[in-house]
Amino acid sequence: MIMKEKNKRLLSLDVLRGFDMSFIMGGEVVLICLAGLFPDTVLSTLGEQMGHSAWDGFTFYDLIFPLFLFLAGISFPFSMAKQRSQGKSKVTLSLKVLKRGLLLLLLGVVYNGLLQFDFESLRYASVLGRIGLAWMFASLLYIWVGRRVSAVVSVVILLGYWALLALILAPDATVGSSSLSMEGSIVGYVDRCLLPGTLHNVVHDPEGLLSTLPAIVTALSGIFTGEFVRSNNISNGYKKAAIMVGVAVSLLVVGYLWNMVFPINKNLWSSSFVCCAGGWSLLLFALFYLVVDVVGCSKWAFPFRVIGMNSITIYLAQQFLDFSKPVNTLFGGVLKFLPDGYYALGWWCCYMLLCWLFLYFLYKKNVFLKV
Repeated sequence: MIMKEKNKRLLSLDVLRGFDMSFIMGGEVVLICLAGLFPDTVLSTLGEQMGHSAWDGFTFYDLIFPLFLFLAGISFPFSMAKQRSQGKSKVTLSLKVLKRGLLLLLLGVVYNGLLQFDFESLRYASVLGRIGLAWMFASLLYIWVGRRVSAVVSVVILLGYWALLALILAPDATVGSSSLSMEGSIVGYVDRCLLPGTLHNVVHDPEGLLSTLPAIVTALSGIFTGEFVRSNNISNGYKKAAIMVGVAVSLLVVGYLWNMVFPINKNLWSSSFVCCAGGWSLLLFALFYLVVDVVGCSKWAFPFRVIGMNSITIYLAQQFLDFSKPVNTLFGGVLKFLPDGYYALGWWCCYMLLCWLFLYFLYKKNVFLKV
C-alpha cells in the first residue's frame, strides 16, 4: 500500500539502503564503464567487483543482496517496539509479518512474469521472495523467542547447513560431482524436486528453498544489530559504532577461516558466506551510522536517502516502467556528441538520474511504497 511518511527514522539506515540500491539502479554499469575507460587504475579494480562470483568466491556485487536483507532486519526492532507501545499483541504483530512476507513472495513471482500465465517457464524463486521469507521467519523467531534463543537457532542453522551440504550428495548427481558443486549439492536437488517451473541456473536456483535457511540468519543478524542500536544500555554512539566494528571484524575472521572447509558461495548462501556478508554489512552500517547519525554529517547523503526511502519502489519500477525511452528522448541528442567510448557511461548516468528524479518526485509528495 502507499502511505504518508511521518515517523522519525534511523537516517543511516535509509542512506545505506539507498547506497546499496544505487548499484541496482545502474551504479554497477557506471563503474564497469569507468573501469573500461581508465584501465590499470583503482577504477579498474572496482569494475572487477561489479559482478557475481561464478560459484565460489566473494565480490562486492555479491554483497548487494544480503546487505539489503540485513538492513531489512535492522528496522524490525524499531517497528516492533513502536507497535508494542501501542498495545499490539504478539499475535497481531505476527499476522502483519506473515502478510508482509507473503506479499513480497507474491510480488517476486509477479516480477518474474506470473501474469504471463506461462507456468511451465515461470521462475517461482525470486529475490523478493527470498527477502520476504527470510525476513518473515527471522521476525517471527524474534517476536516469540527473543534474541538469545534466536542467536542459538542461528548457530544451529549455520552448523547444520554446513553438515547437510558436506555430508549429503544429490541422489541424481553425476559421477565425480562434489556435494558443494552446482550439480551435486542437495540444495539444487531439493529445488529440482520441489520447485515448479524453471530454475535460474537450470539445475540450481540461488534463491531456492533450502538456502532460505541460512538467509534467515542474515536477516536475524540485522535484527540483532537493530536491537543493539536501539538499546539504551550504551548511550555513546561512538562506542556503539566501535563495538559494531569489532563484531564485524570477528564475523569476517570466522567467515574467511570457514571458507577453507566450506567455501564462501552466494549461490548456496553457504554458512561462511553468511558470516562474510554479515561482517561486511555490519562494517558498512557501523561506518554509515557513525558518520550520519553520530557525527551528524548527513547533507552529502540526501541523494541516497531519497533512494533508500523508496527502495522497493525503484526495484519494481525498473521492471514495469521503461526508463530507457525517456533517457533516449531527453538526453539522446546530447549523448551522441560524447567522445568515443563515453556514450555508454553518459547513457547510464542519465538513466540513474532519471530514476532518481522519479524517486525525488515521490519524496517531495511524501509518498512511499510500503509492503
